Amino acid sequence: MSLSWDDSVMIALVLGAVALVVLWRLARVLGPLSGRLAVLDARLTSLGESQQQLAGGLGQVSQNQTQVIGLVEARLADMGRYMGDTLAGNAQATASSMGALRERLQVIDAAQAKIEALSGNVLSLQDILSNKQARGAFGEVQLEALLADALPPDAYSLQATLSNGRRADALIHLEQPLALDAKFPLEAWQALTRATDDAQRSEARRALSRAMRGHIRAIADRYILPGETAEGALMFLPSEAVYAELHANMADVLRESFAARVWIVSPSTCMATLVTLRAVLKDTRLRNEARAVRREVQLLVEDATRLGARVAKLEGHFAQVQGDLSDIRISADKITRRGARLDDFDFAKTPE
Repeated sequence: MSLSWDDSVMIALVLGAVALVVLWRLARVLGPLSGRLAVLDARLTSLGESQQQLAGGLGQVSQNQTQVIGLVEARLADMGRYMGDTLAGNAQATASSMGALRERLQVIDAAQAKIEALSGNVLSLQDILSNKQARGAFGEVQLEALLADALPPDAYSLQATLSNGRRADALIHLEQPLALDAKFPLEAWQALTRATDDAQRSEARRALSRAMRGHIRAIADRYILPGETAEGALMFLPSEAVYAELHANMADVLRESFAARVWIVSPSTCMATLVTLRAVLKDTRLRNEARAVRREVQLLVEDATRLGARVAKLEGHFAQVQGDLSDIRISADKITRRGARLDDFDFAKTPE
């Protein structure tokens, strides 16, 4: 089909109209779109600036992070050194504690050995106490130890024999010797400690009283000798328990001992008595030394008196010697003068 000019114009107009409509619509669409693009561009610009600020912030954060990491590493190093020092100190303290523990274990072992030895000694002590002779020796050993602790060696004698042939366990050298003898009524005391009722205790106390009275009479008869020993003697009980029982429940036995002048002493009271006797011995020795000094002074005065007499006699001799020397001097002068006259005499000239 062929188009006429009019048709071409019409088509062109239609196309132009359509193009205008399209342009108008595009303008309506593109107008807000360009505004939005401008806003988007502004936002992109702001976003770029924010990104740059963020990059700077991230750099600062990175720098801060580096500093924090360095600080953390330094702190970790310090912590490591501290932990090392602490572990070393703990190890040293542990080693020291182990050493102290070993020392204490050694002390415990030594104590255990001593306890075992002491147990053996206790058994030996029981064996000693079960034998009368050994028990007597046990009391004597205690008495000897007390004497050695309280008195000088020359102040007492052990196992001293008196004129009646009796031998005391010890004799203290006072102005009149004081005898000591050890006694231990073990069987009666053991019966008292084993008693379970009042009847048994009463019977055991009566047996203990009989034993003590026997010892009191024996000491009074054997070791109190008029003119030879002191007027009393000491009974040594090597047991504080027996001594306490006597004073608590046996006043009649004590009265009998006082009447017999037998003084009962325990280890503690014996030490106090010996200390008192040591003071008495010291006072006695001081008096003896004072008497010796006074005697020496008297002898010195006598010697001085004799010396004065002899000096006076010597002075008389000196006076006589001085008189004799004066006479000798006079005689010598006379002889000298006569010699001079003789020397002046002319023997060659004869007298007319």
